[in-house]
Amino acid sequence: MQILALETSTELGTCALWRDGALFERTCPAGRSHSETLLPLVRELLAEAGLKVGQLDAIAFGVGPGAFTGLRVACGAAQGLAVTANLPLIPVTSLETIAALAGAERVLALLDARMGEVYAGHYQLADGGYVLQGEIRVAAPDIVALPDEPGWLACGNAMTAYPALAARLSAAGVAAQSGVLPTAAAVARLAAPRAMRGEGIDAALAAPLYIRDKVAKTVAERLSEGGRA
Repeated sequence: MQILALETSTELGTCALWRDGALFERTCPAGRSHSETLLPLVRELLAEAGLKVGQLDAIAFGVGPGAFTGLRVACGAAQGLAVTANLPLIPVTSLETIAALAGAERVLALLDARMGEVYAGHYQLADGGYVLQGEIRVAAPDIVALPDEPGWLACGNAMTAYPALAARLSAAGVAAQSGVLPTAAAVARLAAPRAMRGEGIDAALAAPLYIRDKVAKTVAERLSEGGRA
């Protein structure tokens, strides 16, 4: 099984190649747009492995939620490559990827959604994978729903972005692991068993998972919150 994975939902852009359990990953250079650097890295990765796109079994990509532009980069690149080689796509959410990187039995995945909000998802380890409990939600840091029972680990970059959220977690006795961002290698690990089960989707059906449909606040909204016009 050979799977190409793409992840650009945050400032950390990566691509990875899964080859029967072995992983090879590349990271987009800092300070440059993912749209500029992702596909050259993919070509480099495949060339070093001696592979062409048509020899892959599937393409996995970080579907979101995350940065709107970044989500479009990964989805668009995955679609373009998949259509060319008639390959299935496997979308993997950024919060599930964070949960898998945390590795705990119960994970509250928290990703900075910008605009003073947080993407949040509660995940439970079951049958070797992470199952979302309820829905992925976007909310202000002071109203993000926290676990009401022990044994949860909060993981993601939202605690660094919003110290008040970190304080809430600490007061509630929830352990936290900040700074964790989704990676293409983790996406590939999650996608591999799904590809083996034939769970890929047609490239034409792929679309970013935005959660919210608002890219930026209006001038009036920023001013009302004490920000700059």
